[in-house]
Amino acid sequence: MATAVASPAQSRKTETYTDTKRRDDVRGLNIAAARAVADAVRTSLGPRGMDKMISSSDKEVIITNDGATILSRMSLLQPAARMLADLSRSQDAAAGDGTTTVVVIAGSLLRRAQSLLSAGAHPTAAADALHRLATRAVEVLHSMAIPIELSDRDSLVKSASTALNSKVVSQYSSLLSPLAVDAALSVVDPAHPDLLDLRDIRVVKKLGGTVDDTELIRGLIFDKKASHAAGGPTRVENAKIAIIQFQVSPPKTDIEQSVIVSDYAQMDRILREERNYILGMVKKIKASGCNVLLIQKSILRDAVTDLSLHYLAKAKILVVKDVERDEIEFITKTLNCLPIANIEHFREDKLGYADLVEEVSVGESKIVKISGIKDMGRTATVLVRGSNQLVIDEAERSLHDALCVIRCLVNKRFLIAGGGAPEIEMSMQLSSWAKELQGMESYCIKEFAEALEVIPYTLAENAGLNPISIVTELRNRHAKGEKNAGINVRKGQITNILEENVVQPLLVSTSAITLACECVRMILKIDDIVTVR
Repeated sequence: MATAVASPAQSRKTETYTDTKRRDDVRGLNIAAARAVADAVRTSLGPRGMDKMISSSDKEVIITNDGATILSRMSLLQPAARMLADLSRSQDAAAGDGTTTVVVIAGSLLRRAQSLLSAGAHPTAAADALHRLATRAVEVLHSMAIPIELSDRDSLVKSASTALNSKVVSQYSSLLSPLAVDAALSVVDPAHPDLLDLRDIRVVKKLGGTVDDTELIRGLIFDKKASHAAGGPTRVENAKIAIIQFQVSPPKTDIEQSVIVSDYAQMDRILREERNYILGMVKKIKASGCNVLLIQKSILRDAVTDLSLHYLAKAKILVVKDVERDEIEFITKTLNCLPIANIEHFREDKLGYADLVEEVSVGESKIVKISGIKDMGRTATVLVRGSNQLVIDEAERSLHDALCVIRCLVNKRFLIAGGGAPEIEMSMQLSSWAKELQGMESYCIKEFAEALEVIPYTLAENAGLNPISIVTELRNRHAKGEKNAGINVRKGQITNILEENVVQPLLVSTSAITLACECVRMILKIDDIVTVR
């Protein structure tokens, strides 16, 4: 009797039904949101990509096709969509270029993942297959890479031009590419040849002229004019330059309090003491031989007063005031001098030396230019010009991307073909590798390998070509062993892309594929969204 009762209970235990609808819905929602973000930036991929006009609530307008800039400005609410914006930011930090590419690849991988899940594949199996695919894809990219040397300036200029060709200022790539290469190579330290710190390159933006007037300055410039109070000098030869972090003005009490003076004699005495105090400081500055004074901006009280500027002008000292606090490190490194925090420490050994400091007119305004710096540090300054603020901002972003490309080549000295060639090569090699595998993994890798064709497809689509025929021909050429065959958007056909000088750093492609796969794996493994207060 006991056995007869137990058997239905056993059967009920084995035939339990688990409702997975909510998990599938959450996963589907995440994938749909992330794909929507990828589709939004997909049209701006490549040299023929469209630009986006971003308008913020405070009437600020930005025109750009840089993926990281577009996504950082989007107000995304869905967490998975924000993950793609973070993915673009990660690519920007790691490589500086390929910020649109990484998002488009992630969107395509998610689309394939969705079809795999609806066909019955388990998310963990798909995620594991994606991890193996990323490792294998990087190996394929390394097999295609061409080693270069930093002394090969032409190759560096070609890779910088490729990065600039997809930008709004692409018509100026012949000027900006060599400029970016020269700026980057001038700050590479021979003691650390694998390091390039972009903080050593300062970009100063000045309205007026065109982007053609952009130049690399061998020296230092300040986006402000020299002090003209009391007729101070605006040009100094054989300059001895001091950077001060103290105030050349009367001292204040430590606590907020008011001093009431009712007697004229006392008032005269206070003013006389103030004059003597400032005059004493100016005499010490002059005694050290200093004839150019850079004064840091002060938040406690005025760094200089009219009286102190008058005495400094009498001493024939050129004054540049309101130097920003975060610029001090760059200035001291360039001038090879030390900042002075107290008047008592004002000594000649802390000064920097230059042949000429002068105020020059740029457009409608003036700047202070320091040239012929003795023992100049490894820094560079780029003066960016443009007809309006939108063009100047976009030129600065484009220049940053070009500098990042050179930084990639300094870190990892390998070049790779562009124009969709590496993606189609990866797709074909991974598809053939999938045939050697077995089971669900083989099926997943084959699907994900086909997803990489989205890059050449989108490049052709954005250039107004027939994407299906272009990608089919590209696949055919790669099957014949032409590894470097890519889409030439100018001629509208498939050519050897290396001969067209369309090259990019290996680091851009490897970081794009690894970061995209990592992001997609994370999204696939999320099966629920829990909101907490």
